[in-house]
Amino acid sequence: MVSPIGLWKCPRFVIPGFLVCSFFTCQVVVAEPIALSGELTNRFSDNTTRDANGEISDTETRVNLRLSHQSDPGECQASAFADVGYGVWHDETYDPETYTTADFLGDCELAQGLRWEVADNLRNVTRDSRGTDTPDNTTRKNIFRTGPVYQVPLSKVDQLRLSLHYENTEFGDSEEIDSDRYIGSVGWSRMFSSTFSGGVSVLTNQAEYDSGVEIDTDVVSLDFSQTWATTSLSGSVGVSEIESDFGGTTQSSDGVVGDISLEREINPVTTFYFNGSRELTEQTSDFDIRFGDFVFDLRETSEVEVTAVNTGIRRQFSDASQLNFNAFANRADYIRSDETEDRLGLAVGYSRPVLPLLTLRSNARYQYQSFDEDDVDEETISVDVGLTYELTRDLGITGRVGHTSRSSDTSASEYDENWVSLALDYRFF
Repeated sequence: MVSPIGLWKCPRFVIPGFLVCSFFTCQVVVAEPIALSGELTNRFSDNTTRDANGEISDTETRVNLRLSHQSDPGECQASAFADVGYGVWHDETYDPETYTTADFLGDCELAQGLRWEVADNLRNVTRDSRGTDTPDNTTRKNIFRTGPVYQVPLSKVDQLRLSLHYENTEFGDSEEIDSDRYIGSVGWSRMFSSTFSGGVSVLTNQAEYDSGVEIDTDVVSLDFSQTWATTSLSGSVGVSEIESDFGGTTQSSDGVVGDISLEREINPVTTFYFNGSRELTEQTSDFDIRFGDFVFDLRETSEVEVTAVNTGIRRQFSDASQLNFNAFANRADYIRSDETEDRLGLAVGYSRPVLPLLTLRSNARYQYQSFDEDDVDEETISVDVGLTYELTRDLGITGRVGHTSRSSDTSASEYDENWVSLALDYRFF
């Protein structure tokens, strides 16, 4: 059965794939056969539209299919995951809605040191960062990237890496503006020891929106990677410049950028992680996919200075119970409009077997948001608890109840929601 507690795991810092690579190291992921499962869920809410007044009760029936696969090693290799759902509301509060989450990463070796990469990420994302999480405020965002990567060994410890990628970002609604971009990079790395590597890289990113807006970003950074027996640390620090052309009006900004990724195995059953990044970018980039708690405001086109961190602990107890704790904070500075949005929050997930075939699962989440343009602060608290019973090895039934409450300086943004759901989950293979 799929565990809801997995929602609180640390978001992956790179695209999931068969070959997970940093600039210095590559970790081969064990191949996995195709897995397919399905879920049928009925969810009743006493405030489906999440309004402050005039609450509307409705029930959504949703069907989901989930597919995952890791290919065997070879000249070509790939990893894929997809979760596709279709929901209808009994009282037609909303039109039928399609829910999509998908990741694909593949590459083929064309010659020694030369490979061609293909990646695709599909998500349902929020349109108005000030709005609530409802179908009316959601759109699909698809990012497709492909291109060659060439690695040249200069010596036993030195390596040159060249890459050129084409990237296309498309949104599901015509209100959002799509983009095409070309990303080129060149980098040098050196193995100073068996556990430490360092280098320098240069990246240029040229994006063009369908509206004709052009946004170019250049980055020069120092990169590093260090491993210990139970700890891995990697990151970069550098400078970046972003320049935009809006109908002949140009504007440029620069600043210090960087990223860091730390993972430590505290003991065999406990893992600590910390991820952080600071970038100069824009709304069609993949930053909100790499940091799932970050939300772009898609109502306007602007260069954005983004900063995000998330940290947490994952622990597996001897009685098979699991605890996941995650804390996050992020900021978006919209350079052109001079607006700033801040978010920070905590999320806790816990699961515990109650009986041999019965498992208790619970989640709690707190989020604080601040919008300086309107001088508005908001707090959102959500909790839910449920039981999963395994009817057979492949069939399970889950019942859940939950509550969400938002308080705000603007009364129109406040709401309370109570909900209950019942789901059947079947693993086909």
